[in-house]
Amino acid sequence: MKKILPTLIFGSLLSFNTSVIYADPPVQSFYAAVMKMVPEGQLGQVIKQEKITTSVKGAQAWRIAYISSDISGRKTISTGLIVAPVGSVPAGGRPVMSWAHGTTGAAQNCGPSQVLDPAVPLNEYFLVGGNSWTDYGIPAVEEFIKEGYVLVATDYQGLGGGGRHQYSVAATNAMDTMNAARAAVSMKDTGANKKTIVYGWSQGGGAVIALAGMPEYIKQKGTVADNLDMIGFVALAPQDISILAPAGKLDQAAADKYFQGSQKMFLDNVFNFTHATMYYWGTQAAFPNLKLADIFTDEGVKVANEIYGNKCMHAASDTLNFNYGSSYATLLKQAPTNSVAWSQAMQKGGVPVVKPVAPVQVYFGSKDTAVPPMMHKLYQDQACKLGGNVGRMQLPGEQSHFTTPGSSKSFYLAWVKDRIAGKSLANACSQN
Repeated sequence: MKKILPTLIFGSLLSFNTSVIYADPPVQSFYAAVMKMVPEGQLGQVIKQEKITTSVKGAQAWRIAYISSDISGRKTISTGLIVAPVGSVPAGGRPVMSWAHGTTGAAQNCGPSQVLDPAVPLNEYFLVGGNSWTDYGIPAVEEFIKEGYVLVATDYQGLGGGGRHQYSVAATNAMDTMNAARAAVSMKDTGANKKTIVYGWSQGGGAVIALAGMPEYIKQKGTVADNLDMIGFVALAPQDISILAPAGKLDQAAADKYFQGSQKMFLDNVFNFTHATMYYWGTQAAFPNLKLADIFTDEGVKVANEIYGNKCMHAASDTLNFNYGSSYATLLKQAPTNSVAWSQAMQKGGVPVVKPVAPVQVYFGSKDTAVPPMMHKLYQDQACKLGGNVGRMQLPGEQSHFTTPGSSKSFYLAWVKDRIAGKSLANACSQN
């Protein structure tokens, strides 16, 4: 292992796990300043902002830092982007689209708003035409600006605002998307009203369906923008680890089966292994009673802390591949301990088992190997039984996880426009 040099300046330490210390990676001055701030204020309160340029015609953009919270009730700071139309505000204001991005990593420099020109249409690392080492941008930003909507795109906590990122802890990520919308409404320059739709992909898709099941958080009073009118949720290939949990009380046998079963889903290659182990790292940040040593070997704990605390997704995967090749699984214990507590945490931080507060529309590709389509099929079945209205559309052609955002755009643009216009929507569960 490469040791951390003592000459490095230590930034924001692990506020949720003080027994582990590592140096934060370098970030731009906006984020370096935010990381020194204390998370105090109302939910959604913008505590720092700066206007930035955008190539989107008819738009103005800002980087922001705002107050959010996590699954354990702790105040946090999240960063992100706001993009709004220029010109006079129409009577009644502008609807809000809150974007929840997919996996970018867990280190402080992994927030999509930190790239040089972030307020652009979604740009994916994997696709031909991708021009960066990470995914960034906001899907359909140009189309939504033309429609007169305000867009806000969170980075999630821990991706530029200090603290440790709770990667794929859907409930915490959901809170960030909700408070981002509150932040957008609170900024007078945006002209935003309270009519809100949340949309997201992959990790962000999980945040979307989690938020759809969090009515108490949505209705919470004392925020900078109470009573947002949540009119719909769009989830692109949403992940939901908690949906695989067994019904009823988790005894040792059930917990072992659940935990080991979910683990096996993501150990087939180093890319999926990176997602899974980063999820454990993020879950432990959300629930400090857990220990990484329950799952990782001693070497694995050190490797996870150093890699996920300093590198973004693709660099982390490359590092594991370079250093461990096909033996990456040796970083995990063959027999994990404390599986009941881990399984309970995975359930608590996942998608709530309640009726969604507004219609949900899921889009997915038949060739998605990153998020098994069975996850959101089970979610739809569960939500429909509880009285929800959840549509689920398999996209035409052979779409992968990474082609889903582009191939779904024409469909969700129409769905969003109808929701904002107040058009009636048939219950998609009857078509299930």
